[in-house]
Order: sequence, then structure tokens, then C-alpha cells
Amino acid sequence: MLQERIALTGNEAMALAMKQINPDVVAAYPITPQTEIVQLFSSYVANGMVKTEFVTVESEHSALSAVVGAAASGVRAMTATSSQGLAYMFEVLYIAASNQLPIVMPVVNRALSGPINIHGDHSDTMGARDAGWIQVYSENTQEAYDNLIQAVRIAEHPDIQLPVMVCMDGFIISHALENLEILADEDVQRFGGEFIPHRPALLNLDSPVTVGPLALYDYYMEIKRAQAEAMVRAQPVIREIAQEYQALTGRHYDLLEPYQLDDAEIAIVVLSSTAGTTRVVVDELRQLGIKAGVLKPRVFRPFPYQEIKAALAPVKAIAILDRTDSYAGFGGPLFKEVRAALYDAPTRPPAVNYIYGLGGRDANLADIRSVYRDLEHMVTTGEADPLVRYLGVREEAIVRA
Repeated sequence: MLQERIALTGNEAMALAMKQINPDVVAAYPITPQTEIVQLFSSYVANGMVKTEFVTVESEHSALSAVVGAAASGVRAMTATSSQGLAYMFEVLYIAASNQLPIVMPVVNRALSGPINIHGDHSDTMGARDAGWIQVYSENTQEAYDNLIQAVRIAEHPDIQLPVMVCMDGFIISHALENLEILADEDVQRFGGEFIPHRPALLNLDSPVTVGPLALYDYYMEIKRAQAEAMVRAQPVIREIAQEYQALTGRHYDLLEPYQLDDAEIAIVVLSSTAGTTRVVVDELRQLGIKAGVLKPRVFRPFPYQEIKAALAPVKAIAILDRTDSYAGFGGPLFKEVRAALYDAPTRPPAVNYIYGLGGRDANLADIRSVYRDLEHMVTTGEADPLVRYLGVREEAIVRA
């Protein structure tokens, strides 16, 4: 398969993938650092390069509402957002998922206020983790591009029919220029295929349906159970589509990406762009004879707990890095779910949590090296206290009420 190698930012790559997907409807509302995606896509619309009906709206709540209406009418629909915009969509996120509408939405991860902050962390999408959307996280521009193309097939698969968020780190990926390989427009459209509605559509006058009806205790639980079953069915579908994509591009994707884990004694679990930084430190440590590894979950919803348990059970000490906090006094969301996955592992390695990178604070090589040093200490002493730690914080500068 002939692919062109070019340099794009993450936002440019997402906008290009949207153009190549050529959806029927896109609703747009700008918010930093996502603005470029809908801005660039609007130029494709203005230049007649896509067939898309482009709907400009006055808010993110309206953007997702317009997309919900479009998807319910039986067409392929997309939008994009970030941070407060995703928070403003919160009500409609649940409506999209409960109606099992195959919407695809790039989300450029950014901190939530307050204080006001425009830089990247995962507090926006982790706040929406239980809304019933599939969540895929991207380490770099290539993954963001590839994940978005695959997301259309995942969302629209007849066994799934769930909305999908494709996440990438704000500014770190969205505004950084990277080399990547892109497909030809016709190859992306052939891979995505024509949109096929798998249930009666809102505008089908020959088979009228009601969308969004009242469902109290008589049917509500059955509807939510159907959502949960669709999420369970998503894992094998995500893998099947990844295999098809590998055959097309040569690039391999799975639910998880382990690195040097086969014989690792200490390991870090981390999402998105920091996985690349961690891999560099693993290579350094391996040259020193230290058996370090890293596990990057690519898919967070559905949560691949069986695969995580299998990958991490042989390790002697684990650090789970969260780029958000849950303010429960018990660590971040990735930590809690990874630790729960290990509960019934044959050997239960000690696991600690690091909250890092909030509001775009850099997580550099020295930070990651310090985590591995802590893990070596845990292996030597058996001590895993404190359970929750903060990486790169000036403790003396903490503002107390």
C-alpha cells in the first residue's frame, strides 16, 4: 500500500483524517487546543473537497446535540472538542451513548478549570469515562490519525453501535509537528466503507420510530444493560479492525502496547504521549542491566482488565501514572482500575500511583527515572508507602485553605 510521508501537527492529522473519512455531517464549535481541527475541516468544506453538511453552532452542547440528531437520522456524523467543551457536552454524551449512536469525536485533552488552564491533562476525558463512550488514547500524531480512521469502523460495527472518543494530548501532540505516513483518500474511504444504518432511522417515513422516549423503571435497566453488552462486545471488534488496518498500512495496534515487559521486574503503566518518554528511560535502564518495562493502554473503554492482569502479574513492582486526579484520596482513575484488575492475579505485585503532568506540567526523563528508582526501592524493601504520590510538585508552594 502506497503511503505518503509528510509532517503534520496532531490537529492537522485529525482534520485530514476527517476529510478522508468524508462524513455526512460535522457540527463545529471551536475551543483551544481543538480549534484547528474544525477550522481546517471548514476549509475542506469551503473548497468543495468533501460532501459534508457543515453545521456551525453556538456551543459545544449544541454541537453534540446536532450530531446526535444527524446520527439518529441515519448518517455518518462527527464533531470535535476539548476540556470545558467536553464538560459542556456532558448531558448529551449520555444521550448519544444510550441511543447507541455511532458518533466519532476527536478530543484534544486539556485541563478542566479552575484555575483556568489551556494545557493538556486527562481530566476532561477521564471525567467522561463512565458516559458509555469507547475511549481510545493516542501517543503521537501517527496514532491519532490511525485511531480516528479505525474509530469510524468500530463505532459503526453492527455488534457495537456506540460513540467513540479519540483522544490526544493538548499542545504536546495537537500542536507539535511530526512525521507520519498517510493513506490516499480513496484507501481511507474504502477502509471506512459506506455508512450503513443498522436500525430504523429518524427520517425513514416508511418505518417511523421514536427516538429519545421516556423510559422509567419499566425499560430503563434493559436499555442500560444493552449499552453494557455492546461495550463488552467492543474488545474483539477493536482487535479485528486493528488487524485489518495493519494489513492495509503495516502498522500494528492492539488494546495495549507492552514494551520490554516479557522479563520486566519493574514497570510503569501510562497513557498517551508520556509513554514515549517512558520508553526512552526503559532503554537507558536496560543498558544498565535493570529489567524495566512499560505498558501503554491504547483503549481505556472498554477497560482491558484481563489483558492488563496477564501483562503485569509477573512484575515485582508497578507504578501507574495518572495525568488527572480523582480527588478521592485514593489516586487517579487509571490507578484504581489497573489495581482492581490485579486483585485476582496469581501473584499480586505491589502497585503505587503517581499523579503527574496536571495542567500541562512537563513530565521529563528525570521524572520518569525517579519513578523507576522508587520501584527498585519497593522491590528491595517491599515498602509501597505512600500509595499515592505526586510527581514534579513543589510541595513548599502548595496553597492551603
